[in-house]
Parts: sequence; structure tokens; C-alpha cells
Amino acid sequence: MTVLDHALAPLVDTLAVPTDLLVGGSWRPATGARRLEVADPATGTVLASVADADVEDARHALDAAAAAAPGWAATSPRERSEVLLRLFEAVREHSEELALLICRENGKALGDARGEVAYAAEFFRWYAEEAVRLRGHLGHAPSGANRILVGYQPVGVSVLVTPWNFPAAMATRKLAPALAAGCTVVLKPAAETPLTALAVAALAEEAGVPPGVVNVLTTSQPGPVVGALLADRRTRMLSFTGSTEVGRVLLRAAADNVLKCGMELGGNAPFVVLDDADVTDALDGAMVAKMRNGGQACTAANRFYVHTDVHDEFVAGLATRMGALRVGPGADPSTGCGPLINAAAVAKVDGLVQDALRRGARALVGGSAPDGPGSFYPPTVLVDVPHDAALLREEVFGPVAPVVRFDDVEDVLTHVNDTEHGLVGYLYTGDLARGLRLAERFESGMVGLNRGLVSDPAAPFGGTKQSGLGREGGTEGLLEFLETQYVATSW
Repeated sequence: MTVLDHALAPLVDTLAVPTDLLVGGSWRPATGARRLEVADPATGTVLASVADADVEDARHALDAAAAAAPGWAATSPRERSEVLLRLFEAVREHSEELALLICRENGKALGDARGEVAYAAEFFRWYAEEAVRLRGHLGHAPSGANRILVGYQPVGVSVLVTPWNFPAAMATRKLAPALAAGCTVVLKPAAETPLTALAVAALAEEAGVPPGVVNVLTTSQPGPVVGALLADRRTRMLSFTGSTEVGRVLLRAAADNVLKCGMELGGNAPFVVLDDADVTDALDGAMVAKMRNGGQACTAANRFYVHTDVHDEFVAGLATRMGALRVGPGADPSTGCGPLINAAAVAKVDGLVQDALRRGARALVGGSAPDGPGSFYPPTVLVDVPHDAALLREEVFGPVAPVVRFDDVEDVLTHVNDTEHGLVGYLYTGDLARGLRLAERFESGMVGLNRGLVSDPAAPFGGTKQSGLGREGGTEGLLEFLETQYVATSW
């Protein structure tokens, strides 16, 4: 049941990391005993193999979630809260092992991995608190004919589909509110990084989550497996984090049964530095917004618009900071930028960079993929990037910062909003009132105003346009897993 590969043993010797499917409280092999290999992106070395679920396994998981649903929904908010608090403590207790596990299967730098685990744990604490705060309301109908009684019920069996870039946090950001609301779940983590989700599920068992409430399917066949889950009438909710392209496909499938959907999709975040900005503060924020997880984040600053008055100072500082980052395996404490997730990711990033260079951009640091093993790409700063460059319109998902000079704020706002995405934008200015006025004109669900980090378990995370539907985090994240019920009554 645990990972046997010798490369992982010293990292997780105090943390049980199952490698089978979790269905109805039992860890079991996939139908036909199929296995899926998990590789270290820094070396290509196979770390472990996990069970490779198919459609039959999906049905078994849904059976378990549906059977457990009435009992879990009937538990008191306090009971669910206490389970989540125990789970918060369990993740904190094993935080270093989880961080090292993320470094190995995901590749991110150790500091980033530790930050992710701390962030992931906070979702359990926040929703432990939110579980006992949720209240309905009672009022009179305007006509005086009856009372209006409003309450909330769990939406029901929920399918949670998470990406590879934040294997702990994206799982807990969905698990925590679902459990707080009284929903049972089937979690499908990404095939590239399944071990962290399996480890979190094992901790959930230890924390007292009843059998069948959390079920986990790892698979190399996400389309058929998730499709089977969505086609079953017992499923009532889909929560997905991933690309806009896949999100569109899942929304079409969810439409057949009119499922409630929470979709956190792609981004194309602008990072705007105005003429009155503190350049040092802007550089500090840029490094966080760009280089969190090596740029492999939906919230990553994707395109930098810098006013002429501060442009040269900003790009010089950015090039110095980016060039100083050591590229290497994530588990090495001296690493500042780990590998990308796989060779295909490297090819995509390099293709976007080369397109920009052909169109007239210049690389101040980086600018080409290195030779040798591992899926590495160097931190790269491009200047003189033309507006028709593909990397200003596509999500780069790598350590590349394209910089565009601007003179007119109204002109740059046009470019900021000229995208199908609207997840997050960043804005640096020395005038708070000016910043707030401009932030309201960003067509995005979130704005980092003089901050390079917006993610917080207590805040509603989500986008506009084709960056998604619904919100995760905050009170809003709990409401996603609830249905509002109104009772008309008189007494």
C-alpha cells in the first residue's frame, strides 16, 4: 500500500503514502491491476506506480460516495468541524514530508512546496470554522401572508478534479468546503502528481473521515473516468481546476444532468507598473507573482506592462533577480527554480519564447531550453515584446517574463482587458486612490493591488470570462457545495 521506491523512502518514512485507489474506506487495486508510473520531472526517474482506474472503478467509487452521503449529511456542523480540525493538525504535523513529496513528484522548489503545504492546511482550518458559522435566515413575506424560512442543504455527491501544479492545495481547497458542507466526494488528482493527494486522503482517514465520504481515483484515462462520473445521475456537483479547453469539455458533459459546476480555469494575468510605483516593491511583487512554482500557476503574472518612466529600472532589476535564481531539483534547498512538469511543457514554453524573439523581442536573461536531463527551463526576461507575440495572448506556464513598455494608461488598460481570460491582474502604484479606480476597471475576478500574492483561504478565489465559474475559498467556497432551500410557512 505504501510507496516502495528507495528514492522516496527517506523522504516519507513517517508518512504513509498509499498507491492504490481509495473506495468506500478500502485501499484497493484498480480493475485488472493496471498501474500508472509517477516520474520525477527533475530526472525522469520513476518514483512509484499507482493504481490506474477505469470506468468500472469510477462506478464503484460513486457507489461508495452515494451510500455514505445520507449519513455524512446528517452529521452536525460541529462534528464535521472537529474532523476538519484534526485533519488540519495532521497536515501540519506531516508538513515537511508532504513538502518533500511535492518536490519529488512535482519538481517545485522546496520553499515553494513548504508554502503550498502551509496554504493547503489552512483550508481545513478555515472551513472547520466556516462549518459552524453558516446560518440561514427568517423573515416576513411583504404581503404578511407567511414567513420566509431560508436554509442550506448539501448539494450531494461531488466530483473533484485537481491539477498537477498544486497537488496539495488544489485538493484541500475543494475537499475542505465539500466536507464542511456535508458532501461526499470522488477526488481525481492529476496523473502527473497523484502521490500527494493520496497522502492527504490517508491523513483524512486518520482524522476520522468516515468510510466512503472521501474516495480517490488515480487514472491515466481522465476523459472516460470523469465522463462516467458526470453521466451518473447521483453526481450533483463538479469542481474542476485546469485549462479552459478541458473546462469547456467538462461543462458540456455536465450539462446533460444539469450539474452544479465550479470551474477554476486558465489565466493570462497582466502585471502593470505605473509611473508613480515604488520600483523595489514592484520587483518584490513581480518575483512572487511570476516565479511562484516556477511560473506554473494560473495566477502567475503572464505579461508585464511597465510605464516608460520606470521601465529601464524595472527591467534591469527583474533581469538581475531572475538571473540569480539557481535552476535545479526542487528538493535541493539551494534551488530557486525547479523543473517544469515534463518535456512537453518545456517545448511549449520554448516555442512561445522563440516566437517572440523572431518577432523582435530581446532576451536579457535566459531565452532557450538547456541541454541535459530533466525538464528544465531557465528564468527568462524578454523586452521589446511586440503586441502580436503569442506569449502575450497565451498562458505561458513557465518562468518567462515578457515586458512591454507603455506611456498611456488608457491604452494599456485596453491591452490588459483584451483577453478571453479574467482570473487575476496585478497593479503597482504609489497612489492608492488611483490604484483602486484602475483596479475596478480590470476585467478579472481578483486584483493584487501593490501585492504579488492574492491567494488566501479566507478570500473568494475565482475569475471572470473564460477563467471560470464560481469561487473557492471564503464563505463563497462553502456556498458552492450547498443548495439554498426556502420554506414558506405560517404560524
